[in-house]
Amino acid sequence: MQVYADCPMSSNIDLLDEDDMESEVCSVASGPSIHFAPSVATSATSHDWEMRSASPAPSMYSVTSSLRAASYRHEFGRGINNYSEVYRLPADDEEFERLDHQHLMFMEVMGKYPPPLPEILADDTPGVTKTCVDLGCGSGSWILDVARDFPHCSAVAVDLVPMQDVNMPPNCRSEVDDINLGLQHFYGAFNVAHARLVASGIRDYKGLIDEMVQTLRPRGLIQLVEFDFRVYDVNKKPIMPSQLDEETPWVARWMNMVNIAVEQRGGEPDAANHLHHWLSTHPNLEETVYREFWFQTGPWKHGNDPYTARDNRIGAMMRDDILAFLKSGRPLLLSNGLDIAMVDELEANAERELIDAGAQTYIRVQNVYARRRAY
Repeated sequence: MQVYADCPMSSNIDLLDEDDMESEVCSVASGPSIHFAPSVATSATSHDWEMRSASPAPSMYSVTSSLRAASYRHEFGRGINNYSEVYRLPADDEEFERLDHQHLMFMEVMGKYPPPLPEILADDTPGVTKTCVDLGCGSGSWILDVARDFPHCSAVAVDLVPMQDVNMPPNCRSEVDDINLGLQHFYGAFNVAHARLVASGIRDYKGLIDEMVQTLRPRGLIQLVEFDFRVYDVNKKPIMPSQLDEETPWVARWMNMVNIAVEQRGGEPDAANHLHHWLSTHPNLEETVYREFWFQTGPWKHGNDPYTARDNRIGAMMRDDILAFLKSGRPLLLSNGLDIAMVDELEANAERELIDAGAQTYIRVQNVYARRRAY
């Protein structure tokens, strides 16, 4: 069954049917046992198959200087993960701050969780601990909310670098892993599997969906949120590289360069446009829901009515996110061989355009979720 819904909130967000690392040691504790197979300590990276943890069993690890050195390297003034040559966006405090603000924006527009999640994670089965995993968790905003809102659950955060939150709830754990290597060590482990804005680091997104489905328990929930690294015009048509001319908005030119760089690195920048098809046709999934959200790239609408005011407020939040993303994208573009003068020009003009709200453009975010069949 495919479910479509209407957005009750706004005209520009159309819902159609998505301490600093200087301290020497930072210890992160996990929560109670959840009856999985034994695992090794999660201070080890899973970049090499032999080092991968067998399952999310409880542990404690210390984020020491040696682990930091193994997890990060600096490129073009930003901290980049040291394990994936595909994902080249930063994994530093500046980027995590951007992602935290982005999370608040997404929560306001899309809701905190997909509607089925609270029931799925409800503490309603004696002797069974509900479980949730966030793949490519970034700053951890989403999975930390889950851990705090559902303290009886076990929450697992997976990314290429360890989470740095010193206030991590006792029922949440952080694992360092490259999910491109597969998720066999998680098969059958979770009630909810979530991934948001990971396409730039995924070699085979359809294959990732297959792996995520395998991690689900019967009637478990898969939730995906992505955008396609495109900017859309006022008529909600994508501004493609073949259409570029002197009238093309600078933010669209910049985003098209990022799209190309992501693809050249091995990521799937257009995965968002296939999510609905991939989930709705998957043989082990049912009750697929597709939602589409259009975010203004700035507060460029005219009018004083409540809907326009809200659209512009959300547009200002997206503008700020893109302004920070311009900085985050530098290592990706420069490491891909673009001339620094070209990157500087694109960035400076896109920044000026965004601040002036000079282009009536959109970002399209797509969200799909579905349930695993009971058999």
